[in-house]
Amino acid sequence: MSAARRQAWFFPLVVVGAVYATVGIVFALPASHVRAWRLSAWVLSGVVYAIHVGYECFWLRNSSVTAGLHVALAAALGALGLAVGAIVHSLSLTTTSQHQRLLLVALVAWPVITGVPAFFVAFGAGGLLTRLSRRDHVA
Repeated sequence: MSAARRQAWFFPLVVVGAVYATVGIVFALPASHVRAWRLSAWVLSGVVYAIHVGYECFWLRNSSVTAGLHVALAAALGALGLAVGAIVHSLSLTTTSQHQRLLLVALVAWPVITGVPAFFVAFGAGGLLTRLSRRDHVA
């Protein structure tokens, strides 16, 4: 396997992580119709997630474990970006030191509570996609 193929997963991981963070931050800005904007952010992130799983499974032909790991790392990177965005936002407000400490905890907690479920869902979806694609080739 060539070095370019082995590293073809890294750039999309960073881009997808940045997309998650950007969507989360930008879609939180509008003051009106907050529920609609949150729902839009969830839907867009879900579409990006599905595309990333498909890319890992079909384009890169990674195993479901590897695909799950790459997708989970992108989700965790996006959550880290959101945590950093929350800290930057809190600096412009008058927040308590307790609030600042909680935001520092978020730097670790948000990526973990986002990345772990993202791994298991992508692992399951990758296994299902692999099984379905094999069935299509056999028939």
